[in-house]
Amino acid sequence: MTDQPHPYKISVPDEDLQDLQQRLALAKFATQLESSEQDSWDFGAPVKEVQRLIEYWKDGFDWRKAEAKLNELPQYKMQIEVDGFGSLDIHYVHQINSNKHAIPLLFCHGWPGAFIEVTKLLPMLKGSDDSPAFHVVAPSLPNFGFSSGVTYRGFDLAQYAKVLHTLMIKLGYDQYVTQGGDWGFWITRTIGLLYPEHCQASHINMVLAQPPKFTENPWAALRHALLPYNDREKTGRERTEWFKQEGYGYNQLQSTKPQTIGAALEDSPVALLTWIYEKLHDWTDSYPWTDDEILTWISIYWFSTAGPAASVRIYYEAAHADMIKGKSYAQLVAYIPRVKLAIAHLPREITIIPSSWAAGLGPVVQQNEHAHGGHFAAWEVPEFIAQDLQAMFNKNGPCYGVVSGKDGY
Repeated sequence: MTDQPHPYKISVPDEDLQDLQQRLALAKFATQLESSEQDSWDFGAPVKEVQRLIEYWKDGFDWRKAEAKLNELPQYKMQIEVDGFGSLDIHYVHQINSNKHAIPLLFCHGWPGAFIEVTKLLPMLKGSDDSPAFHVVAPSLPNFGFSSGVTYRGFDLAQYAKVLHTLMIKLGYDQYVTQGGDWGFWITRTIGLLYPEHCQASHINMVLAQPPKFTENPWAALRHALLPYNDREKTGRERTEWFKQEGYGYNQLQSTKPQTIGAALEDSPVALLTWIYEKLHDWTDSYPWTDDEILTWISIYWFSTAGPAASVRIYYEAAHADMIKGKSYAQLVAYIPRVKLAIAHLPREITIIPSSWAAGLGPVVQQNEHAHGGHFAAWEVPEFIAQDLQAMFNKNGPCYGVVSGKDGY
């Protein structure tokens, strides 16, 4: 390991591929309730779908081909020291722009996502005469992908934020902007809280917030009390209630007993695929997943440096963390000053809130309501995320010139 960037290529050992093949060959499957096609997902991923994917993973899917495709991305590793946790080897994608005014953008994935989510955004953020240019940095979070794992307790959102911030500083980006959803929402907000002199603006595509209070924002609270929800907000509240009632069980388990479910994810590729595939299906807006996309996604978890069990510990650590600058994990949805904020509202996100609620997250400069898209927005609808970023930072945008000396043109 080195504290300087060095190029990296994914190279899964042959013995790991052979081990996976053996496990897939010995796969056992749950029984499937008799049900109609319409409600076949109500109990989770249908067994027939899982069997089909496992068979393809075993006999048809070519990891070496997927690996070669991933290795077309500009990947690097760098050693980052974290107090109390030693040195971590951090894997990241880094698209360096030739434009000397390009804006440094930190892209932060979540669970069950990965660095791969940035792939479709990269060509859209190179810039042109009419749109800003970006340097894009997309790390594998610690415990995810091809970054080091952490085996000591207490690695919470402050540590994740420190790793990503330190990475940007080591790459020479003293000021930067961020984009994130899922844990990227929480981590980039923590970065904004801890490093506001460096993080100048954030764009988020998963939005969590509380209703406005009369004591804090009386005008917004009055509007919330008197005005009815519009159609987007009504439908969004229904989607949010569905998620709370029918889709939140994974979070409860991973936030309280991550090692229990971790044992299944670490030992069984069937368990791992079923656990994640359900989310890829339920959290997207009818996205037409190909089998190769699904299995590349799942394989990144299976072959990850720390193993798939490590990735779920972030839930427990965040929920049990100490205060961060006087704020608990739950309070990171409160107002965070100084960092300009732009928001993408997507109709099939897992939590959908009124725009008036989102306005209480910070100095909001842009809110866009998109016609379609779900939780994995950068993968499902990358054009919307790119358009939002371009609108933020173009010459007429609310964040033009926010990074000192970097206008993107």
